[in-house]
Amino acid sequence: MVAKIKSGKSLIGAINYNERKVSRGMAELIAAIRYPKDMEQLNFHDKLLRLNDLAARNERTKTNTVHISLNFPNGENLPDDKLHLIVHDYMLGIGFEGQPCLVYRHEDAGHPHIHIVTTNIKRDGERISLHYLGQNESEKARKAIEIKYNLTKADDHPKQKPNLKADISAAEYGKAETKRVITNILGYTLRAYKFTSVPELNAVLQQYNIQADRGSKDSRMYDRGGLLYWILDNKGNKVGVPIKASTIYGKPTLKTLEEKFRLNEQLRKPFKAELIKTIDQVLSKPQTKRSFQKALREKSIQVILRQNDEGRIYGVTFIDQKNKAVFNGSDLGKAYSANLLSAKFLPEPPPKTAIGQQIKDSVANDISTDHSDNLLDILLAPDQEDMGALNKIKRESRKKRKGLNL
Repeated sequence: MVAKIKSGKSLIGAINYNERKVSRGMAELIAAIRYPKDMEQLNFHDKLLRLNDLAARNERTKTNTVHISLNFPNGENLPDDKLHLIVHDYMLGIGFEGQPCLVYRHEDAGHPHIHIVTTNIKRDGERISLHYLGQNESEKARKAIEIKYNLTKADDHPKQKPNLKADISAAEYGKAETKRVITNILGYTLRAYKFTSVPELNAVLQQYNIQADRGSKDSRMYDRGGLLYWILDNKGNKVGVPIKASTIYGKPTLKTLEEKFRLNEQLRKPFKAELIKTIDQVLSKPQTKRSFQKALREKSIQVILRQNDEGRIYGVTFIDQKNKAVFNGSDLGKAYSANLLSAKFLPEPPPKTAIGQQIKDSVANDISTDHSDNLLDILLAPDQEDMGALNKIKRESRKKRKGLNL
């Protein structure tokens, strides 16, 4: 069993995540512990209100959401009653015994797993510390549960070898077991591509919806040289549970990768000059960002432009798919760095649909301007005729009154 604990500031977000899975038939609520109503009678408001009520008792604590996943290997399909017992023992082991929680069984991945949503604020407003919770209490609880319920031990689970005959395509979360998919993709990319840094590796992996993650620069994982691998969705967001590098066959840890970086530095050298020549040929004609990428893609070279929210390019990576060589732009020379390269690009033309709409608007404006007087005359003509007839009647009426007065 593998336990993952995430803390956050949004109870509604954690419940929403699981409820959306339920609505799609990808998850099921199997327990609502310490709730005043039976599980079947709870609506979304009921589920949220119980946890929000506790969270509101300590307004100083902003991190009040705890989202836990307990993951089991393929073949270990446990019945709900046994999962209830495991959840009880796990929550007791991490110091959350008295806390209400929602338990969901998920069917959206290649392995059995459950999600637990709770809060770390107790009835008296006291905060349950989350500091080192995953590393200390959770690990002790996990190991005890594995022994008590005769579960497959995470530490003893054999590392899966990559399937060298598997068709390598972009990962799709939930379609197959996460660890198996990541292992197969890593087995291929580490063997085939020549990259010299984690960002260059990620440029390759992101073609397959995978990302190597060192954590934030101020994290303990980063300081200790840790590395996780995630599956990404189609928008580049991390999904599911990350896999530790040390648990994957071949141990593609940062230390292992750094050895490969040094070797690849030499292995990719023979392809550098050819790549520069191809890029120069494309740049000999005026290019926009899109046309530049398209022209090189036609020559089996993928260009990854990293841009900020304002559209400014701050990084560029070239993947020579023919020779499986990866280069950061600045490694090819100063002229191919992000700043100098972006300065050569022409502005992107407006989309054709926008041009078409501008023409339609222009025509509409011309019609409105050129014929506005005529249209106004036509629209007001009946009113003008009515007014003329009314004035004629008034004049005749005044003449009659004058005749009577005489």
